[in-house]
Amino acid sequence: MRKHILSLSLLLICMNVFATETKLMVRAKAKDAKFVGSSIGGAHVIVRNTLNGQIMAEGNTTGSTGNTDLIMKSAHERYTQLSDNSTAGFLAVVDIDEPTFVSVEVLSPINKKNARVQASTQLWLIPGKDILGDGVVLEIPGYVVEILKPNTHQYIALESIPKSGLPIEANIVMMCGCPIEKEGVWDSGLMEVRAIVKKDGEPYAEVQLDNPAQNTFQGILGITTTGYYQITVYAYGAQTGNTGVDMVNYVVRD
Repeated sequence: MRKHILSLSLLLICMNVFATETKLMVRAKAKDAKFVGSSIGGAHVIVRNTLNGQIMAEGNTTGSTGNTDLIMKSAHERYTQLSDNSTAGFLAVVDIDEPTFVSVEVLSPINKKNARVQASTQLWLIPGKDILGDGVVLEIPGYVVEILKPNTHQYIALESIPKSGLPIEANIVMMCGCPIEKEGVWDSGLMEVRAIVKKDGEPYAEVQLDNPAQNTFQGILGITTTGYYQITVYAYGAQTGNTGVDMVNYVVRD
């Protein structure tokens, strides 16, 4: 028994001796925007051995969203590096003793469940052959849409609703948290933002939401009767194909 344990220990030691530390930089980048980093809570990264499903490395991207002028305003030639040492990423460090085929999965942004996107790819890791710089960059399409008014499951007295109507308000940002505003880098004038309203399960109204301030989209819904209401706010960018949705239910009572 002792000889068996000793042999196993020696085998494990030998495996560790031959294993080579290998680094893989993983980044999540919002479509038509910047990198997903600490300002929005990061993207969650999982690196797995595709052969057996073993998790080899796991963690969140941290750091800044990157250089706006370089990423969004400059022409990019081949081999142009878009990141620097402060740009958000997750450095996976694995020990491998032979070429290993891995899957890289990203959940982003990790703290925004209604907007979270799963993106993945696969590649070979070669012992000692680091993949750094921009590394593996996974694109995250969409917008983060959060309805602020009315609140989820809010009970609203009909008599309390202004004659002008019920305010609808949503906060919308890029998937990296980058700001949206009129004539900004991410121009709200190029987006369509509307609220689709149902009452008691039936179509009731549609309301266009305007952008009076950075990230803020507002509209007014005329309501004259009580009932169970549902508001779905969507954002759509025709040029990029980015989309985002949030939904709330509320009650208008006597």
